[in-house]
Amino acid sequence: MTAVDSTSFTHLINLADGQLGAKTIDCSDDFFAAAENLVKPGRGEFDPDAYYDRGKVMDGWESRRKRGPGHDWCVLKLGAAGHVRAFDIDTNHFLGNHPPYASIDAARSDTAPSGTDDAAWTRILDVVPLRPGSMNPFILPSDPTWPAWTHLRLNIYPDGGVARLRAHGVVEAPRSVEEGRRQLDETLASKMRPSEIDLAAVTNGGLALACSDSFFGPMNNLILPGRSVNMGGGWETRRRRGPGHDWIIVRLGVPGTPRIIELDTNFFKGNYPDTASVHGIMAPDASLLDLVDPDAPWTRILDATKLAAHDRRFLRDELVDVGPCSHVRLRVDPDGGVSRLRVCGDPVWESR
Repeated sequence: MTAVDSTSFTHLINLADGQLGAKTIDCSDDFFAAAENLVKPGRGEFDPDAYYDRGKVMDGWESRRKRGPGHDWCVLKLGAAGHVRAFDIDTNHFLGNHPPYASIDAARSDTAPSGTDDAAWTRILDVVPLRPGSMNPFILPSDPTWPAWTHLRLNIYPDGGVARLRAHGVVEAPRSVEEGRRQLDETLASKMRPSEIDLAAVTNGGLALACSDSFFGPMNNLILPGRSVNMGGGWETRRRRGPGHDWIIVRLGVPGTPRIIELDTNFFKGNYPDTASVHGIMAPDASLLDLVDPDAPWTRILDATKLAAHDRRFLRDELVDVGPCSHVRLRVDPDGGVSRLRVCGDPVWESR
């Protein structure tokens, strides 16, 4: 495995992100700090004066000191099944109590595999040394025999604390309408026809590829499941001081014909865009340079539409039927924040 800077993983999704639906389901010990902290966003907070009845308050997973043989472990369910390409085992703020070594096993299962059943797991990250108080990113070797994983087991040797575990990878696209409607918001589901799925959702393999700016909020926030819980949970550009507009390109997880566009400005009150429009293109093999080319043959799906503060808009009758698309481009004028974009429609499975 090769140690790298984790900022190089911007083209991948953190499959172990709690915002994506990832959660910890079992661990050998979390006496000092709860295992559920592993999937929280950010790198963790630290208050030097915060203590409770078991000791120092730590924003991470921390086991007690092991006085016998063995090692500690934690089982996580990924937010979506996917192919893991890299890990970041972040020991932020764990300085005299970090584990010196770790490894990671994976499983694909419809049920939660036991953390003590080694036969249920495949080793995908061999034992590696960890630095204290640091991001510890590692790229995985390519193995075409590995499936899309659903669960991970983080092993630490022998004990200690880890602030966050990030599993950067590619979400497995759904293979049926039933799979494509996983984690579907009830309000949105009530607007959709039975044949439709959210083509752009991260959980269905959608991925934000490029944007004009993402100063206040990263690109893939736009297509996370659920509604944002605060203003930091969406995609937001800086204030534009000259002419022009902002934009973002999303590769659909499954190509399909857009039937509903949802534009959600939840929590954006004094900083939402004035208008938004959407274009599509059917170019599944196009490179990123092809897509950002000014002459690329994008087709209008939704005309410039007036937006409102802290508002959720579902648009069906306003859409132009352009047929199947592999990518969509959201344009906001002149700038601002959008918390969620949904592109719901009829999937075209054979176009993947």
